Amino acid sequence: MVEVQTLVQPDIQYHPDYAKYTARTERRVTTETLPKTLPQGFPEHLDSPLVWEGTEVEKRNDWIYQLSDAQLDEIDQALQSFKSKNLPLGSINQSTFPLPTLHPILRDLSREIHLGRGFVVVRGLRIDHYSREDNIIIYAGVSSHIGNYRGRQEDNRIKGTPSKVLSHIKDISRTVQAGTIGAPSNTADKQVFHTDSGDIISLLCLQEAAEGGESKLASSWNVYNILARERPDLIHTLTQDWPFDGFSNPTQPYSTRPLLYHQPATSTTPERVLIQYARRYFTGFMAQPRSTNIPPITEAQAEALDALHFLAEKHSASLGFQKGDIQYVNNLSIFHARNGFTDGPGKERHLLRLWLRDPEYAWETPEPLRKRWDSLYKDLEPEEQDFPLEPRIRGNTTS
Repeated sequence: MVEVQTLVQPDIQYHPDYAKYTARTERRVTTETLPKTLPQGFPEHLDSPLVWEGTEVEKRNDWIYQLSDAQLDEIDQALQSFKSKNLPLGSINQSTFPLPTLHPILRDLSREIHLGRGFVVVRGLRIDHYSREDNIIIYAGVSSHIGNYRGRQEDNRIKGTPSKVLSHIKDISRTVQAGTIGAPSNTADKQVFHTDSGDIISLLCLQEAAEGGESKLASSWNVYNILARERPDLIHTLTQDWPFDGFSNPTQPYSTRPLLYHQPATSTTPERVLIQYARRYFTGFMAQPRSTNIPPITEAQAEALDALHFLAEKHSASLGFQKGDIQYVNNLSIFHARNGFTDGPGKERHLLRLWLRDPEYAWETPEPLRKRWDSLYKDLEPEEQDFPLEPRIRGNTTS
């Protein structure tokens, strides 16, 4: 009689455990026969401005664009112009929020996001001069000149209600019912390295925390180079299908796709790799534990998850995120994370988030991601866009 082996979820949680990671690595390296070469066609090394070391980034400030008083006045004029038109907020775009002198600068910054280092910080918005709604208009207006397509962060079309295009990243754990939070962005907890959905991830800092909450970025291309050199077997693992938890979605309990994609060079674009993942879809988080009725991840996938996090952490840059900063990040080439934080009176960490796309510089979307990207950006009319003024519990998103 042949014994049937039941696959079980590895011993892995949302918060990475370095001891478990190193023990798993040692066990696999000594007991398994692992591939020594890369998947066919994958580069042994990526050479690009998108490959960078965090310690080097922290020594410079050329990734910061400081707004001048004249530019801030131009932003204010655009705000007043938009408000005078009595349009829905979903109508905010480059023409309804005109920035004649700042526009070419923001277009250059978008090019840097897509073809240069992969991220920029626009510094100095006058947050305390404006109401919450005006700050949202300014944020969306300036951002439309970086990427003029906004993405749905909550797709409510099936409900017949507006889709949320702006999210509040804030600890609401003390003001909502216990057991309802399923994403770390609504807690004061540490967020491990991951990607969101979409091309550009943007965050506006309305208020810093009393302590902690530092924003951290890491070049996923740098992480790729290290794995390609030291652990090509994990590149194989990342290119295989992974079971993404649907978190009790009755129509799709789980979905499968790779985490890593390779795009060969063309006559108009360089060779690229893209890594897209969020750890909680394989480990669960708080009110959304890993589903028990779907395929578990493998030991190799558990090791790969930890390798992505710990390599990103080792080679990351910690950005000084200040009130009035807007951070724009290439979600296709950069992992992001944040430290845990403590709020205090008048110092409650509060960020706003947009998912953007710039059709002029946008990268080709890998085929397995196109359905998701369409759900973000396709046919998003102004009337459909919801810009909530206050945080609320998030629905099912991919980050």
